[in-house]
This record gives sequence, C-alpha cells and structure tokens, in this order.
Amino acid sequence: MDVDRRTGLDAALVLAALAVAWLTLTPAGGDGWEWGAPLTELRWYATGLDSETTVLQLVGNLLLLAPLAVLAVLRFPRLGTPPRLAALAVGAGTGIELLQWALPLGRVVSPVDAALNATGAVAAGLVVLTAARPGPRGLAGVGGG
Repeated sequence: MDVDRRTGLDAALVLAALAVAWLTLTPAGGDGWEWGAPLTELRWYATGLDSETTVLQLVGNLLLLAPLAVLAVLRFPRLGTPPRLAALAVGAGTGIELLQWALPLGRVVSPVDAALNATGAVAAGLVVLTAARPGPRGLAGVGGG
C-alpha cells in the first residue's frame, strides 16, 4: 500500500472515530445515565418498525461503526477476518456503552445498542472483504496486502 493511500486512510479513520465520539459521547441532557433494559428495547424495536423514530434508531445503531470497520479493513487488511472483525466491533460497541455509563452524559446505556453497533460493523467489514476477493465477484486489490 502506498504512503499516500495509507495517510489518507489514517486521516479518514481519525475523522470517523471523532464522528463516532461526537455522536455517542456528547451530553444528551441530564446527569448520569439510564439503563436500557434489553428485553424492553428488543420489544420496542420489534413492535415499532412502523415508526420512523424506531427505524432511524435501528439503522443509526447498525451504521454507527460501519465506516470505522470499512476503513480499518482497508487500512489494516489483517483485521479483515470475521473473528477479528467481531472482536473489534464488540469491543468498540461495548466501550462506547461503558463510557456512556462512566461519564455524566445523560445517555442510555444499552447492551442492545452495543450489539447493533457490532453487527453493523461486522457486516460492513465483510462486504469489504468480499469485494477485495479476486475473481468475478470481488474487486481485486481493494485493501492491498
């Protein structure tokens, strides 16, 4: 991978990480945190797919870490295995929720959000891996060596 591409991916990774931090770690009003009970949240998602708010929350959680996963796989191709992607994605999603719990941001701490964040990141990373495969379905050379 050439230096310019590496530098560009590094810059994009930093910007994506800053965007995630801004979206998830800025105060949401109030002090402390609230617990997002997993069964209550799952029920809310399952019964609220006709609500724009619910769908926006669902899609937002699925997409939150996707750009980071794509950029990480492109920048560091060795991360591009399903187990590594899953470990990093679960760690990032969990880390966000732990920071929301530890900091007085007035946010909801939710294991469901962490799982959705990780699911979206893994899916995005796997799309990049599939595209990087040589052959008729993949774009050989994406991600470099």
